[in-house]
Amino acid sequence: MIELNALNKSFDGIKAVDNISVNIKEGNVFGLIGTNGAGKSTVMRIMTGILKPDSGEAVIDGEKVYNNIKAKSKFFFIADDHYFFATANATDMEKYYSALYPQFDKGMFFDYLSKFGLEPLRKINTFSKGMKRQLILLLGICANTKYLICDETFDGLDPVMRQSIKSIFSSEIEKRQLTPIIASHNLRELEDICDHVGLLHKGGVLLSKDLEDMKCSIQKIQCVFASDKEREKAEKNINIISDDVRGSLHTYTVRETEESIFRAFNGVETIFFEILPLSLEEIFISETEVAGYDIKKLILG
Repeated sequence: MIELNALNKSFDGIKAVDNISVNIKEGNVFGLIGTNGAGKSTVMRIMTGILKPDSGEAVIDGEKVYNNIKAKSKFFFIADDHYFFATANATDMEKYYSALYPQFDKGMFFDYLSKFGLEPLRKINTFSKGMKRQLILLLGICANTKYLICDETFDGLDPVMRQSIKSIFSSEIEKRQLTPIIASHNLRELEDICDHVGLLHKGGVLLSKDLEDMKCSIQKIQCVFASDKEREKAEKNINIISDDVRGSLHTYTVRETEESIFRAFNGVETIFFEILPLSLEEIFISETEVAGYDIKKLILG
Protein backbone atom coordinates (compact mmCIF):
# COMPACT_ATOMS: atom_id res chain seq x y z
CA MET A 1 0.00 0.00 0.00
CA ILE A 2 1.08 3.56 -0.69
CA GLU A 3 0.18 6.05 2.03
CA LEU A 4 0.33 9.81 1.65
CA ASN A 5 0.00 11.28 5.11
CA ALA A 6 -0.78 14.99 5.58
CA LEU A 7 1.55 16.14 2.78
CA ASN A 8 2.37 19.83 2.43
CA LYS A 9 4.68 21.49 -0.07
CA SER A 10 5.21 25.12 -1.04
CA PHE A 11 7.37 26.81 -3.65
CA ASP A 12 8.33 30.47 -3.10
CA GLY A 13 5.44 30.90 -0.71
CA ILE A 14 2.90 29.33 -3.07
CA LYS A 15 1.13 26.25 -1.70
CA ALA A 16 1.42 23.43 -4.25
CA VAL A 17 0.26 20.58 -2.00
CA ASP A 18 -2.13 21.30 0.85
CA ASN A 19 -2.49 18.67 3.59
CA ILE A 20 -3.07 15.72 1.24
CA SER A 21 -3.82 12.30 2.75
CA VAL A 22 -4.60 9.37 0.44
CA ASN A 23 -4.20 5.58 0.67
CA ILE A 24 -3.61 3.57 -2.52
CA LYS A 25 -4.47 -0.13 -2.30
CA GLU A 26 -2.46 -2.84 -4.02
CA GLY A 27 -3.74 -4.45 -7.21
CA ASN A 28 -6.00 -1.51 -8.06
CA VAL A 29 -5.69 1.24 -10.66
CA PHE A 30 -5.64 4.60 -8.91
CA GLY A 31 -6.45 7.66 -11.00
CA LEU A 32 -5.32 11.10 -9.86
CA ILE A 33 -7.35 13.78 -11.64
CA GLY A 34 -6.75 17.51 -11.68
CA THR A 35 -6.34 20.55 -13.87
CA ASN A 36 -2.94 22.00 -14.72
CA GLY A 37 -1.57 23.51 -11.53
CA ALA A 38 -3.75 21.34 -9.27
CA GLY A 39 -0.65 19.70 -7.74
CA LYS A 40 -0.65 16.29 -9.50
CA SER A 41 3.00 16.33 -10.58
CA THR A 42 4.19 17.64 -7.21
CA VAL A 43 2.28 14.89 -5.40
CA MET A 44 3.84 12.29 -7.69
CA ARG A 45 7.34 13.65 -7.13
CA ILE A 46 6.80 13.49 -3.37
CA MET A 47 5.33 10.00 -3.71
CA THR A 48 8.45 8.85 -5.58
CA GLY A 49 10.93 10.57 -3.28
CA ILE A 50 12.15 13.13 -5.81
CA LEU A 51 10.85 15.98 -3.64
CA LYS A 52 10.88 16.17 0.13
CA PRO A 53 7.59 17.44 1.60
CA ASP A 54 7.65 20.43 3.92
CA SER A 55 5.64 18.29 6.31
CA GLY A 56 3.95 14.90 6.24
CA GLU A 57 5.32 11.75 4.64
CA ALA A 58 4.97 9.35 1.71
CA VAL A 59 5.14 5.68 2.71
CA ILE A 60 5.37 2.58 0.49
CA ASP A 61 4.67 -0.78 2.14
CA GLY A 62 5.43 0.66 5.55
CA GLU A 63 8.66 2.44 4.56
CA LYS A 64 9.23 6.15 4.05
CA VAL A 65 10.20 6.86 0.45
CA TYR A 66 12.45 9.88 0.68
CA ASN A 67 16.16 8.88 0.62
CA ASN A 68 15.19 5.19 0.82
CA ILE A 69 16.61 3.03 -2.00
CA LYS A 70 14.71 -0.06 -0.83
CA ALA A 71 11.36 1.72 -1.02
CA LYS A 72 12.21 3.25 -4.40
CA SER A 73 13.02 -0.17 -5.87
CA LYS A 74 9.33 -1.06 -5.58
CA PHE A 75 8.14 1.40 -8.23
CA PHE A 76 8.89 2.68 -11.72
CA PHE A 77 8.12 6.35 -12.24
CA ILE A 78 7.17 7.73 -15.66
CA ALA A 79 7.32 11.51 -15.51
CA ASP A 80 5.42 13.73 -17.89
CA ASP A 81 8.77 14.96 -19.22
CA HIS A 82 10.46 11.55 -19.35
CA TYR A 83 14.16 11.49 -20.28
CA PHE A 84 16.22 9.28 -22.58
CA PHE A 85 19.98 9.42 -23.08
CA ALA A 86 20.89 11.71 -25.98
CA THR A 87 22.07 9.10 -28.51
CA ALA A 88 20.39 6.04 -27.01
CA ASN A 89 18.26 3.44 -28.74
CA ALA A 90 15.68 1.13 -27.13
CA THR A 91 18.30 -1.58 -26.54
CA ASP A 92 20.53 0.89 -24.68
CA MET A 93 17.63 1.89 -22.42
CA GLU A 94 16.83 -1.77 -21.75
CA LYS A 95 20.42 -2.36 -20.59
CA TYR A 96 20.24 0.69 -18.34
CA TYR A 97 16.95 -0.27 -16.68
CA SER A 98 17.96 -3.94 -16.44
CA ALA A 99 20.89 -2.79 -14.30
CA LEU A 100 18.55 -0.78 -12.06
CA TYR A 101 15.76 -3.36 -11.82
CA PRO A 102 16.96 -6.98 -11.36
CA GLN A 103 13.49 -8.34 -12.25
CA PHE A 104 13.43 -6.56 -15.65
CA ASP A 105 11.95 -8.96 -18.24
CA LYS A 106 14.13 -8.57 -21.34
CA GLY A 107 12.25 -11.17 -23.36
CA MET A 108 8.90 -9.51 -22.75
CA PHE A 109 10.38 -6.09 -23.56
CA PHE A 110 11.73 -7.06 -26.98
CA ASP A 111 8.53 -8.96 -27.73
CA TYR A 112 6.52 -5.80 -27.00
CA LEU A 113 8.90 -3.70 -29.12
CA SER A 114 8.14 -5.98 -32.06
CA LYS A 115 4.37 -5.89 -31.46
CA PHE A 116 4.37 -2.09 -31.20
CA GLY A 117 6.59 -1.68 -34.26
CA LEU A 118 9.42 0.01 -32.36
CA GLU A 119 12.89 -0.68 -33.79
CA PRO A 120 15.36 -1.74 -31.06
CA LEU A 121 18.39 -0.09 -32.69
CA ARG A 122 16.78 3.10 -33.98
CA LYS A 123 17.86 6.30 -32.19
CA ILE A 124 15.15 7.39 -29.78
CA ASN A 125 15.67 11.04 -30.68
CA THR A 126 14.16 10.20 -34.11
CA PHE A 127 10.99 8.79 -32.49
CA SER A 128 7.72 10.73 -32.49
CA LYS A 129 6.22 11.89 -29.17
CA GLY A 130 3.81 8.96 -29.22
CA MET A 131 6.58 6.43 -29.92
CA LYS A 132 8.65 7.80 -27.03
CA ARG A 133 5.63 7.49 -24.75
CA GLN A 134 5.08 3.89 -25.88
CA LEU A 135 8.73 3.07 -25.20
CA ILE A 136 8.84 4.48 -21.67
CA LEU A 137 5.58 2.70 -20.82
CA LEU A 138 6.97 -0.61 -22.07
CA LEU A 139 10.16 -0.08 -20.09
CA GLY A 140 8.08 0.62 -17.00
CA ILE A 141 5.87 -2.43 -17.44
CA CYS A 142 8.82 -4.74 -18.11
CA ALA A 143 10.72 -3.48 -15.05
CA ASN A 144 8.35 -5.76 -13.10
CA THR A 145 8.01 -3.45 -10.13
CA LYS A 146 5.09 -3.65 -7.74
CA TYR A 147 3.94 -0.09 -8.53
CA LEU A 148 3.93 1.81 -11.81
CA ILE A 149 3.53 5.55 -11.25
CA CYS A 150 2.64 7.52 -14.38
CA ASP A 151 2.21 11.24 -14.95
CA GLU A 152 -0.09 11.85 -17.97
CA THR A 153 0.26 8.23 -19.13
CA PHE A 154 -1.71 8.42 -22.36
CA ASP A 155 -0.61 11.86 -23.55
CA GLY A 156 0.58 11.59 -27.16
CA LEU A 157 -0.88 8.12 -27.77
CA ASP A 158 -3.48 7.50 -30.45
CA PRO A 159 -6.73 5.70 -29.43
CA VAL A 160 -5.51 2.27 -30.59
CA MET A 161 -2.29 2.56 -28.59
CA ARG A 162 -4.19 3.78 -25.53
CA GLN A 163 -6.36 0.68 -25.59
CA SER A 164 -3.30 -1.52 -26.12
CA ILE A 165 -1.56 -0.06 -23.06
CA LYS A 166 -4.74 -0.38 -20.99
CA SER A 167 -4.98 -4.04 -22.02
CA ILE A 168 -1.39 -4.63 -20.93
CA PHE A 169 -2.11 -2.94 -17.59
CA SER A 170 -5.14 -5.22 -17.07
CA SER A 171 -3.09 -8.31 -17.93
CA GLU A 172 -0.27 -7.37 -15.54
CA ILE A 173 -2.72 -6.56 -12.73
CA GLU A 174 -4.26 -10.01 -13.09
CA LYS A 175 -0.91 -11.78 -13.50
CA ARG A 176 1.19 -10.15 -10.76
CA GLN A 177 -0.99 -7.64 -8.91
CA LEU A 178 0.64 -4.62 -10.56
CA THR A 179 -0.63 -1.36 -9.08
CA PRO A 180 -0.70 1.51 -11.60
CA ILE A 181 -1.09 5.05 -10.28
CA ILE A 182 -2.07 7.35 -13.15
CA ALA A 183 -2.24 11.15 -13.08
CA SER A 184 -4.27 12.87 -15.77
CA HIS A 185 -6.20 16.06 -16.44
CA ASN A 186 -8.73 14.07 -18.47
CA LEU A 187 -11.55 12.17 -16.76
CA ARG A 188 -12.55 10.38 -19.95
CA GLU A 189 -9.12 8.76 -20.34
CA LEU A 190 -9.37 6.98 -17.00
CA GLU A 191 -13.02 5.99 -16.87
CA ASP A 192 -12.65 2.45 -18.23
CA ILE A 193 -9.53 1.49 -16.27
CA CYS A 194 -9.59 3.02 -12.76
CA ASP A 195 -10.83 1.34 -9.58
CA HIS A 196 -10.33 4.39 -7.38
CA VAL A 197 -10.19 8.05 -8.33
CA GLY A 198 -8.90 11.07 -6.44
CA LEU A 199 -9.69 14.61 -7.55
CA LEU A 200 -7.15 17.36 -6.81
CA HIS A 201 -7.91 21.06 -6.83
CA LYS A 202 -5.58 23.85 -5.70
CA GLY A 203 -3.23 21.38 -4.03
CA GLY A 204 -5.88 19.59 -1.96
CA VAL A 205 -7.97 16.44 -2.33
CA LEU A 206 -11.50 17.41 -3.28
CA LEU A 207 -12.76 13.85 -3.50
CA SER A 208 -11.29 10.34 -3.18
CA LYS A 209 -13.57 7.33 -3.66
CA ASP A 210 -13.80 3.85 -5.14
CA LEU A 211 -15.35 4.17 -8.58
CA GLU A 212 -17.61 1.15 -8.10
CA ASP A 213 -18.97 2.57 -4.85
CA MET A 214 -19.73 5.86 -6.59
CA LYS A 215 -21.43 4.10 -9.48
CA CYS A 216 -23.58 2.02 -7.14
CA SER A 217 -24.64 4.92 -4.95
CA ILE A 218 -25.51 7.49 -7.64
CA GLN A 219 -28.03 6.81 -10.41
CA LYS A 220 -29.74 8.68 -13.21
CA ILE A 221 -33.49 8.30 -13.75
CA GLN A 222 -35.47 9.47 -16.75
CA CYS A 223 -39.23 9.43 -16.44
CA VAL A 224 -42.53 10.99 -17.49
CA PHE A 225 -45.19 10.92 -14.78
CA ALA A 226 -48.88 10.35 -15.35
CA SER A 227 -49.62 13.41 -13.18
CA ASP A 228 -48.04 15.88 -10.75
CA LYS A 229 -49.50 13.86 -7.89
CA GLU A 230 -47.58 10.79 -9.06
CA ARG A 231 -44.40 12.87 -9.38
CA GLU A 232 -44.75 14.19 -5.82
CA LYS A 233 -45.31 10.65 -4.55
CA ALA A 234 -42.04 9.47 -6.15
CA GLU A 235 -39.98 12.50 -5.12
CA LYS A 236 -40.82 11.97 -1.44
CA ASN A 237 -38.96 8.66 -1.48
CA ILE A 238 -35.75 9.48 -3.39
CA ASN A 239 -32.68 11.54 -2.47
CA ILE A 240 -32.52 13.97 -5.40
CA ILE A 241 -29.21 15.64 -6.25
CA SER A 242 -30.52 17.35 -9.38
CA ASP A 243 -33.63 17.42 -11.57
CA ASP A 244 -33.36 18.50 -15.20
CA VAL A 245 -36.86 19.11 -16.56
CA ARG A 246 -37.50 19.32 -20.30
CA GLY A 247 -41.18 19.47 -21.05
CA SER A 248 -42.74 16.53 -19.24
CA LEU A 249 -39.46 14.56 -19.09
CA HIS A 250 -37.67 14.59 -15.73
CA THR A 251 -34.01 13.54 -15.60
CA TYR A 252 -33.07 12.98 -11.98
CA THR A 253 -29.61 12.37 -10.56
CA VAL A 254 -30.23 10.63 -7.25
CA ARG A 255 -28.16 9.26 -4.40
CA GLU A 256 -29.79 5.84 -4.38
CA THR A 257 -29.12 2.23 -5.35
CA GLU A 258 -31.10 0.67 -8.18
CA GLU A 259 -32.96 -1.46 -5.65
CA SER A 260 -34.07 1.55 -3.60
CA ILE A 261 -35.20 3.36 -6.78
CA PHE A 262 -37.43 0.46 -7.80
CA ARG A 263 -38.93 0.45 -4.29
CA ALA A 264 -39.55 4.20 -4.44
CA PHE A 265 -41.31 3.93 -7.81
CA ASN A 266 -43.38 0.90 -6.81
CA GLY A 267 -46.99 2.01 -7.16
CA VAL A 268 -46.08 5.26 -8.94
CA GLU A 269 -47.85 5.62 -12.28
CA THR A 270 -45.45 6.64 -15.05
CA ILE A 271 -45.77 6.92 -18.81
CA PHE A 272 -42.03 6.37 -19.27
CA PHE A 273 -39.37 5.20 -16.77
CA GLU A 274 -35.76 4.01 -17.05
CA ILE A 275 -32.55 3.95 -15.00
CA LEU A 276 -29.42 4.94 -16.90
CA PRO A 277 -25.72 4.39 -16.06
CA LEU A 278 -23.67 7.49 -15.29
CA SER A 279 -20.27 8.21 -16.79
CA LEU A 280 -17.34 8.99 -14.51
CA GLU A 281 -17.65 12.60 -15.65
CA GLU A 282 -21.32 12.76 -14.58
CA ILE A 283 -20.55 11.12 -11.23
CA PHE A 284 -17.82 13.64 -10.47
CA ILE A 285 -20.00 16.55 -11.53
CA SER A 286 -22.69 15.36 -9.12
CA GLU A 287 -20.35 14.64 -6.21
CA THR A 288 -18.45 17.91 -6.44
CA GLU A 289 -21.53 20.06 -6.97
CA VAL A 290 -22.88 18.67 -3.70
CA ALA A 291 -19.57 19.72 -2.09
CA GLY A 292 -20.03 23.22 -3.51
CA TYR A 293 -17.65 23.04 -6.50
CA ASP A 294 -18.32 23.36 -10.21
CA ILE A 295 -16.25 20.55 -11.73
CA LYS A 296 -17.31 21.59 -15.22
CA LYS A 297 -15.08 24.63 -14.74
CA LEU A 298 -12.34 22.77 -12.84
CA ILE A 299 -11.90 19.74 -15.12
CA LEU A 300 -13.98 20.05 -18.25
CA GLY A 301 -13.02 23.62 -19.10
